Amino acid sequence: MPSPVLEMTSKRTALYDQHVARGARMVSFGGWELPLHYGSQMKEHHHVRRDAGVFDVSHMTVIDVGGRDARAYLRHLLAADVAALNMPGRALYGCMLNEQGGILDDLIVYWLSESRFRLVANAATRDKDLAWMRLHAGEYAVELTARNELAMLAVQGPNARARLLDVLDADKHAVVTRLRYYEAVESSDTCIARTGYTGEDGFEIMLPEAQAPELWQQLVNAGVAPAGLGARDTLRLEAGLNLYGADMSEDVTPLECGLAWTVALESRRDFIGRAALLEQRVNGIRRERVGLLVEGRSVPRAHQKVFFGRAGEGEVTSGTFSPTIGAPIALARVPASSGERCEVESRGKRLEARVVKPPFVRHGKPRH
Repeated sequence: MPSPVLEMTSKRTALYDQHVARGARMVSFGGWELPLHYGSQMKEHHHVRRDAGVFDVSHMTVIDVGGRDARAYLRHLLAADVAALNMPGRALYGCMLNEQGGILDDLIVYWLSESRFRLVANAATRDKDLAWMRLHAGEYAVELTARNELAMLAVQGPNARARLLDVLDADKHAVVTRLRYYEAVESSDTCIARTGYTGEDGFEIMLPEAQAPELWQQLVNAGVAPAGLGARDTLRLEAGLNLYGADMSEDVTPLECGLAWTVALESRRDFIGRAALLEQRVNGIRRERVGLLVEGRSVPRAHQKVFFGRAGEGEVTSGTFSPTIGAPIALARVPASSGERCEVESRGKRLEARVVKPPFVRHGKPRH
């Protein structure tokens, strides 16, 4: 995760006072003042892997897309095909691309009703995303609404469902009980989705800001541990999940960062970036995303070089010490088919590393 620096201009979520009261170390991330940790990033990480934790992710960008052309518009805008959503409530993950196939942002899109979809995108790309979406909305009968009044909590972990059900009223309890992975449901003014960014089961809850502090406190009282940005980053990296601005960017296509599975290239749908991706698929990719298990205790960091001898060089895009594995791990972009062993440059030394396929951790257990 990029090093956070506190800035006077950072926005605050509805849970700011709760974070400060619990002694959180507050930092600036994506233009928001958010908790990095509440004393021990390691404990928060393990609590999510073994039980359940709650993250304040109210900084995320929530945009509703409505109107009679909403589906046609999103089929042109996104590389993932919303035609795959066969019933209201279903969701999919994908990318919004530029004409060169580079990733403008990654997001989740939810089909909430026949003519209304909800997109949840990154905070740091908010203005860029909205400008791009408005630019390409001209010929479609759609309305774009930034839902700035909503807060968002992520309850994650193997016991997330049970803990969440403990605090919901009867109506919400009934619908959440039936929710499957990558499904969402609206109940009154709250949207609950079975999605997350940790590799564990969990839910992301979008609700009015005024209601967020009470729900957060109810979850904490029910044994859900508050967790900050630090644990969120180590959890997502163990799960092999990309971070925008680190593992993917406008100069990287989905085919180059392990996201080819999100792109619907087989249909004749003319989405933005399709021609560039088809050309890249025909010609073959020259670089790919891999996982690295690093030997020793030194932690690889972004932009450090990765050496494969005659096969060439790559670079680390994200690195951390994995609490679950007990060793350093990294995601890296390297020459395609480079090999199974490499060296990572760190502080003037070269560290031995093994190339593996992410994720590093699944269902709370190391995979490699």
